[in-house]
Amino acid sequence: MKPAEIQAVQAHLRKLLGSTNLMIRAAATRNGPVELLAGAETIGTVDRDAEDGEVAYHITISVLAEDLPNL
Repeated sequence: MKPAEIQAVQAHLRKLLGSTNLMIRAAATRNGPVELLAGAETIGTVDRDAEDGEVAYHITISVLAEDLPNL
């Protein structure tokens, strides 16, 4: 993802979810994952999908059972 895309998706997620604590970190390598962070914790990834002239961004968030209280 390009820096401008990262900034736009990050701004949209912050507004949509009401949290300025969300951050998208660019991939360390050319084809590496773009990470979604809540504070300092990586909570998921963001993927860019360009198909048939349309662009979409897919967010995958992982929740570990060990992080859930009373489970």
